[in-house]
Amino acid sequence: MDFKFSKKEKLKSKKLIDQLFAEGSSVTGFPLKLIYLRSPLPEDVQVQAGMAVPKKNIKSAVNRNRIKRLIRENYRLNKHQVFNNSEGSFAFLFLYLGKKMPSFTEIESAMGKTLSKFLRAEGVKSEKINPK
Repeated sequence: MDFKFSKKEKLKSKKLIDQLFAEGSSVTGFPLKLIYLRSPLPEDVQVQAGMAVPKKNIKSAVNRNRIKRLIRENYRLNKHQVFNNSEGSFAFLFLYLGKKMPSFTEIESAMGKTLSKFLRAEGVKSEKINPK
């Protein structure tokens, strides 16, 4: 399994992001919320993912960028669970709901919970995603 997070896998389409907020389903594993939508993607990938941290909750741009890096890194390390256990193509948007700076392990456990809930919502029997 490739652990890269390539340019093709990044969600950048404004149209697709607007469609995610309008029509997408969501699962929450605090402090992360995953908004997802099954849709054909313009790139030849199974999942395109984006990360967002609201300015309302985290005022400092430096901290918002740090949180996005933590989310991106944890997604990169755990995305094989989604790739191996789901069919079709999805657009993902991870929203950070917390009000304080998280640690890597907090994001790691939240990512595991969120992806497990996503797979359950999609009707996929998955092995429990265990944080390391």
